[in-house]
Amino acid sequence: MPNFNDRFWLWCAGACYLTGLVLGTVAVLRERKQSRGLMYLIVVAGYLFQTTGLYLRGLEVKGCPIGNQFEIFQFTGWSATTLYLVIGATFRLSLLGYFTSMLSAALSLVSLSMPAWDVSRRVNIFGGNAWIEFHAALALFSYGVFALLALTSILFLLRHFSLKNKRLDGAFAFLPPIVDLDHISFRLHVAGVLLLAASLCVGALWWLRAVETVHSVKIVVTAAVWMAYAVALGLRLRGVLLAKRLAWVCVALFVAALLSLSTVSSRSSELPTSHAFLSSP
Repeated sequence: MPNFNDRFWLWCAGACYLTGLVLGTVAVLRERKQSRGLMYLIVVAGYLFQTTGLYLRGLEVKGCPIGNQFEIFQFTGWSATTLYLVIGATFRLSLLGYFTSMLSAALSLVSLSMPAWDVSRRVNIFGGNAWIEFHAALALFSYGVFALLALTSILFLLRHFSLKNKRLDGAFAFLPPIVDLDHISFRLHVAGVLLLAASLCVGALWWLRAVETVHSVKIVVTAAVWMAYAVALGLRLRGVLLAKRLAWVCVALFVAALLSLSTVSSRSSELPTSHAFLSSP
């Protein structure tokens, strides 16, 4: 009997996302309109495979599967795909499905191709404390929101380029209206900042009970990510940072946030499982 373990399903998910990426790329190169239904179906299939893989990993580690860098990348990609399945259906953004497939394929296949990222699988890293697990999962889900924000920002930049250079034919003809992209990115920006703020607040309630268990680098990195997005949102609301500059900032911030995950995951792997902040209140 074949061994359908968690990595098998995650490889299937990566294959689906890669298929969506290839089909979307072919459509763009041939300047043909993508089939929104087909793209959505491919992403849904990948999402179901990835959900199955993460569920099996969760059963194995007895908690939310975010205990090492491999799991963090997979969970971030899953979060972004979750949001696309809601937003893509609501706004009928087929090209957003193409870029989501690109992001999910990259996160999935790169993490699967790095065995060192998945060498240690820590079991019950949250000590059965649902609040700490909720804090960590919420923080990573906010990273998924920021990932989708980066994707909509890229679409915004492409649409801005097409309008500025009067390129309204070919693949540019299938880009969403620039006003819709601005509205979507604003909602994602607000949602991401609020989710990460809520995660930090939940974590702080427990960290204050056992200060000795807190890794200062992890806190500083996570707080810095939140602060950067919050400042960008504040400048956006004041009309200082808008349009093209804002889109570039959102893309750059997500790249920085993604790079910070290696620091957060390495610090998380050092967390003991028997400290007071992991015990029930």
